[in-house]
Amino acid sequence: MKLRPLHDRVIVKRVENETKTASGIVIPDSAAEKPDQGEILAVGPGKKNDKGETAAMGVKVGDRVLFGKYSGQTVKVDGEELLVMKEEDLFAVVEK
Repeated sequence: MKLRPLHDRVIVKRVENETKTASGIVIPDSAAEKPDQGEILAVGPGKKNDKGETAAMGVKVGDRVLFGKYSGQTVKVDGEELLVMKEEDLFAVVEK
């Protein structure tokens, strides 16, 4: 199944956090928090403004982004957990 987000929504796949600290301590799964980073898999066309024109999205497929822990709506597609959220719920793009 493929998803095509509408308007100013994006499809994000969470990127797993490190399970080891810098000093080498292993963090068990039960103590780990949900990751707040993800990779954009799909981007909608953009939000329409008052004049009916579509505003371009500020992110693109493949961007690594930061978002809030409880942002977006979780959906399962082909056994994979994905997030659907509005572009305004994203905090930043992680530059390499």
